[in-house]
Amino acid sequence: MSPRLRLVVVLSVVYIDMLGLGLAFPVLPRLIEQFEGGNVSQASYIYGGLAATYSLMQFLVAPLLGSLSDRYGRRPVILLALVGMGINYVLLAFAPTLWLFALGRMIAGAFGATFSAAGAYLADVTPPEKRAQSFGLIGAAFGVGFITGPALGGVLGDLDLRLPFLVAAGLSLADFVFAYFALPESLAVANRRALDWRRCNPVGALREIGRYGSVLGLMLVFVLAVFANRVAEMTWVLFTGYRFGWGPTETGLSLAMVGVMFVVGQGGLVRVIVPWLGERRAILIGLAISAVVCALYGVVPQGWMVFPVMALGIFGWTIAQPAVQALMSQAVPANEQGLLQGALASMTNLTSIVGPPIWTGLFGYFVSPAAPVVVPGAAFFAASLVFVIALVLASRWFAASAP
Repeated sequence: MSPRLRLVVVLSVVYIDMLGLGLAFPVLPRLIEQFEGGNVSQASYIYGGLAATYSLMQFLVAPLLGSLSDRYGRRPVILLALVGMGINYVLLAFAPTLWLFALGRMIAGAFGATFSAAGAYLADVTPPEKRAQSFGLIGAAFGVGFITGPALGGVLGDLDLRLPFLVAAGLSLADFVFAYFALPESLAVANRRALDWRRCNPVGALREIGRYGSVLGLMLVFVLAVFANRVAEMTWVLFTGYRFGWGPTETGLSLAMVGVMFVVGQGGLVRVIVPWLGERRAILIGLAISAVVCALYGVVPQGWMVFPVMALGIFGWTIAQPAVQALMSQAVPANEQGLLQGALASMTNLTSIVGPPIWTGLFGYFVSPAAPVVVPGAAFFAASLVFVIALVLASRWFAASAP
C-alpha cells in the first residue's frame, strides 16, 4: 500500500473515532442530570469530575500504549483502542447507575489512544520534512469530527439520550472492521524495541524523552502553549455569555467556526505555510499570533469582533502545533515514536486536568464582587502571557541550537 493511501486510511480511523466522541458531547450532561434527579448543580460537579477523570486516565495510560506500539506495532494498539471505545459506548448506553456510567468514562479515557498511535503511525510512513503536514491532517480530521459529531449527537439525543452512544458503539465497531482489513502495519520489525516497564508511565516516559535535550525543550514549549490554548475551551461559553450576552445559538455558531478554522488551518494552510517558513519560524510566528489573539479576545467590545479575531487565530497555534510535533518527531528514532507520542498525549491531558480550575477560576474571580476591578477577559490576558513565555523559551532554544 502506498504511503498516501496509508495516510488516508489512518486519517479515516481518526475521524470516525472523533465522530464517535463528538456524538456523546451534547448528551453527557443531560444524562448525568437524570441520574441526579434533575439536580443541575450537583450534575455540574459530577460532570466536571468525570471530565477530569477521563483526562487523568489518558494521562496515566497513554505512555503504556505508546510503548506497546513501539514493541508490537501501531496497528494492534489502534485496534485495541477501537475495541475499548466500543465497550465504553455500550456500557454508557445501558449503564443503570452512575457508578457504571463513570466506569464507562474511565474506560474511554484509558483507551483513547487513537491520536497518539496515529501520530506514531504517520511518523513511520512520512518523510521527516513532511511530518508537520501529516500532523496537521490529524488535527484536520479532529476538527471535522468536532463539527459533525456534536451536531449529529444533538439530533439523536433529542430522540433518545442513549441513542448517540449506541450509534457511537456501531461506529467504533465499523471503524475496527475497517482498520482490521484496510490498515497495514507501519513499524518494521527491525525498528521495534523490547518493552521496558519503566517507560510505561508518565514520569518514566518523560525521563526517557529527557535523553533528547532538544525534545525536552520543545516539550516544555508544547505544554505551555496547549495549556494556554485551553482557556477558550474552558471559559468560552461563560465569557461570551457574560461579555456579549450570547445564547446557545451564537455560542454554537462560534464553536462551529472554530472547527472550520481548525480544518482549514491544519488541513490546508499547514501544508503551505510550514514548508515556506520552515518549522522554527512557523513556531515563533504562531506563538506570537496566539498571544495577540488571546489579548484581543479580552478587549474586543462587540461580539461580532470575535469572528475576525478567530480568522487571525488560524495562523497561530493552529499552525505552530504540528510544526512543534514535527521537530520533536525528527529528533527521535523510529523505535521511540510511540514513546514520544504517548508522552505528548500524557502532557496534553495533564493540561486538561489542571487547566479547567485555573482558567475558570480566573474568570469567576474577576467578574465577582471580591475582585478589585471587574475584568471579564482576565483569563485570556493570562493565557496571552503564557503564550509569550512559550515564545521566549522557543526563541532561546532555537538560538542555542542554531546550526
